[in-house]
Amino acid sequence: MDKDESSRQCEGHSTAEPGGSGESSLLSETAVFPHLPGVYLFKAGDGSVLYVGKARDLRKRISSYFRSAGQASVKVRVMVERASKLDFVVTPTEKEALLLEASLIKKHRPRYNVVLRDDKNYPALRIDPREPFPRLDVVRRFSKDGALYFGPYPSAHAVRETLKLLNQLFPLRQCKGKKLIPRERPCLNHSLGLCTGACAGRISREEYRRIVDQVILFLQGKTDILQRELRRQMEEAAADLEFERAAFYRDRLLNVAETLEKQHIVSDRFLDQDVLGIHQEPEGSEIVVLFVRQGAITGQRDFDLKEAQGEQDELLTAFIQQYYGEGRYIPDEILVPMPLENEKVLEEWLTELRGKRVRIWPVKRGDRRHLLDIARNNARERYVSRRKWKQRDTSIIEGLQRALKLPKLPVRMACVDISNIQGKHAVGSLVVFEDGRPDKNAYRHYRIESGNEPDDPAMMAEVVRRMLEGDAGLAAGLDLLVLDGGKGQLNRILRVVSESGVAEFLPVISIAKEREGDRGDKGRGMYEKIYLPGRKNPVFLHSRPDLLHLLQRLRDEAHRFAVSMYKNLHRNELLSSVLDSIPGVGPRRRQALLQHFGSIQALRRANVTQLKEVPGISEGIAQAIVKILAQIA
Repeated sequence: MDKDESSRQCEGHSTAEPGGSGESSLLSETAVFPHLPGVYLFKAGDGSVLYVGKARDLRKRISSYFRSAGQASVKVRVMVERASKLDFVVTPTEKEALLLEASLIKKHRPRYNVVLRDDKNYPALRIDPREPFPRLDVVRRFSKDGALYFGPYPSAHAVRETLKLLNQLFPLRQCKGKKLIPRERPCLNHSLGLCTGACAGRISREEYRRIVDQVILFLQGKTDILQRELRRQMEEAAADLEFERAAFYRDRLLNVAETLEKQHIVSDRFLDQDVLGIHQEPEGSEIVVLFVRQGAITGQRDFDLKEAQGEQDELLTAFIQQYYGEGRYIPDEILVPMPLENEKVLEEWLTELRGKRVRIWPVKRGDRRHLLDIARNNARERYVSRRKWKQRDTSIIEGLQRALKLPKLPVRMACVDISNIQGKHAVGSLVVFEDGRPDKNAYRHYRIESGNEPDDPAMMAEVVRRMLEGDAGLAAGLDLLVLDGGKGQLNRILRVVSESGVAEFLPVISIAKEREGDRGDKGRGMYEKIYLPGRKNPVFLHSRPDLLHLLQRLRDEAHRFAVSMYKNLHRNELLSSVLDSIPGVGPRRRQALLQHFGSIQALRRANVTQLKEVPGISEGIAQAIVKILAQIA
């Protein structure tokens, strides 16, 4: 589509005062908007995007912002007042407008849109019945690959607990790889009753397949069929006088029954449902997604929408657009508390993604209404709890500013740490806390380039210099830089900050755990000392443990992040050297393996079949690689 035909920019005066001639100018420009579906953008004077919306009729939708300005919410009025420009893009259909809107929100992250900070994919269980001896895998993306997926689970802990339970109920193999590697003796899990010993030929493929079918029935919620099957197998074994095998099925039947008693069954429809509860107040909104799988509640996730503007139906529509997408599990039904304007378009899009009918269900009564009440109540409680925590964090940040006499409120703080052993594999880390909470998107790792000598102050200076020069946007947004070290590190970094010209807006302090005086064997202990620029003696915050705890959490997170990178580098070097020791793997094959998989981590996850795809790697060499790499933690 030609750009001139698909979009048109309507500009007002970038210097417009709120509520003044700028708003009038924008209103006059709405006359050129077409009566067609598309996406519109409110922009500030500097070109930044304030809000992205979609419409079936662009002119009607954009005109409504000005016709109903008096009845609009405070956030909508503020957003319109701040806008200086309007853009629009025409699309052939409403569905394409929906997809374009989601893409632009992801790209620009506008202040007044729903922008999900928690956009990770949650863990799920995967099993492929087509494999000779399938195993359960934990995955974070759903693919149309013929395998069966169950979930998602609300956390890694939840999926690990479920996997642990399944391994106790149904002893499938736990060794990695699609292809089973034969062994003379089974692994330790077999001795513990957690594996059938398929690798050592202790179970036939047909018997193993029956256990796989039982796992699938259990995860699908078809527990009545599973219990009948287990009872039949128990009775057959007893009739054949195979009492040990009969006891095995009896114990599994009892364990399944005990597990079912603990589940909270909320629906007899046995569908997969996501229930969206929303709580909205002038200061913000909260959405909770309640996961119902095969009639049982399996968990929930909550989302703070912060400054997102709009009515509840608009917020829910925007949430559905961002939350569901490629690689995310899409259930049979999505329950919502009210009809949505683009309900049919959303259903069509989700059905296309899933490859199976998906229904968005505005619920008014029945057991579905009960589920919505649970989700809405949880959204309200999460909103209240989050605001209480935010007030507490704000109080701590304000207290830290007063205690350390900082020039501005340390809303966004960063800490730098170094990890190395005698200078080897030296790495630096930078972690960022915003409002007292980790902002992991802003975390940074740095490979030290200045040499292999164990000089922590010099390495820290390199990290700070590279951050200031190469990531100016991150540095400009900081209110405080914290160093893990003493007075020496502080003075060294102060020179770096001064040379960079940012000393005026970036306060720097350091925190060190040191001994305080000599009070005898019993009185001598470790103390946290806070060093400030231009002050000879350190500051002690032991009378304010809440303030000290915040700095300690920041410092400890920087240390953890640095050590994790160091361990990865050390492990990669070890794995790389181990490759050279494998018979049949010389420098050329080692290089071919690394080029094919891209990294040591990816090579370590590969199975025999994937390794054989590399030119020059036979099945014997592939099996040796898998076996040896599996022995290295």
